[in-house]
Amino acid sequence: MKKINPKPEFLEKMKKLLSQADFEKYERIIQEPLLNSIRCNTLKISPEELKKRLEEKGWKISQPWKEHPEIMIVGNELQPGELGRSIEHLLGYYYIQELASMLSIIALAPKQNELILDLCASPGSKTTQMASQMKNTGTIIANDVNIKRIQILASNLERCGVTNTIITRDDGIRLCEKFKLQDLKFDKILLDAPCSGEGTMRSSPKTCLMWNQNTIKSLSKLQKKLFKNAFEILKPNGEIVYSTCTHAPEENEEVVDFALKEFKDKIKIEEIKLPVKCRPGLIEWTSDFAKYPPRSKFEKSERGRELGNKYNEKVKFCARIYPQDNNSEGFFVAKFRRVK
Repeated sequence: MKKINPKPEFLEKMKKLLSQADFEKYERIIQEPLLNSIRCNTLKISPEELKKRLEEKGWKISQPWKEHPEIMIVGNELQPGELGRSIEHLLGYYYIQELASMLSIIALAPKQNELILDLCASPGSKTTQMASQMKNTGTIIANDVNIKRIQILASNLERCGVTNTIITRDDGIRLCEKFKLQDLKFDKILLDAPCSGEGTMRSSPKTCLMWNQNTIKSLSKLQKKLFKNAFEILKPNGEIVYSTCTHAPEENEEVVDFALKEFKDKIKIEEIKLPVKCRPGLIEWTSDFAKYPPRSKFEKSERGRELGNKYNEKVKFCARIYPQDNNSEGFFVAKFRRVK
């Protein structure tokens, strides 16, 4: 595995998020390869049948979460690309999906016959996971703006035998506006937002080179716009999950805090139960982290030092997933209900 070399500015930011002991664990884990995790596609095969089939190939299969037997880890040291070349993968019996990536849909808990919007759907890992839980009933609208990503999405849906999904190609904000004009509202919405990808360094080392604080600020603005427009097309009592694969509070808690302020008594943040170690959302942070002291010293000083952002106390109900806690990628999940 190629050594990952994050920018010093990024590491300084992570030090503000973690204790010294945690930071050292984080630095070690990002240099290790990810687990070979897959998700059984129950539209085509049962977890028991798939496990038996893969074990007959000599693969060592474990199922880390009892309540989710479809989620499996292949314990063998495989050749590069071996997971994707197997006949079982080509037949759509399983989807190669990182463990943390599966948590959005576990939180959303799609049910049969619901109308669901997957606003930023490509490459389709979460769309296919939804369809599987819905048993191909109801309707999923899976949207992406990029034609190449749409092609990948369509290919994955076909391979997995998904038949309850309509693919749209549009800007996410514009699509929500169109649905609003048509008075089309959804039971559930997944906003797996475009983000800086800080949590994906183990699978995508190039993220280290692309990391930029200014990009994070721009993404935060986009994420807030996407959430605002998505929430407005949610049915009363409907649910929306907001998720990212980044650690940046500007893209996570700041967006959640914005949502709570924007929609006030129309929105309720839900507690999430996930089968991994989760840490609560931060209730304070400074965007320009380098200018301020660590979070533990954010109290107002006699010199009138500018404070970091203080978020709504309910932001703590969000889930932060760190690589060192679960031997996974980094992730963030928040779930909301439209009250009225």
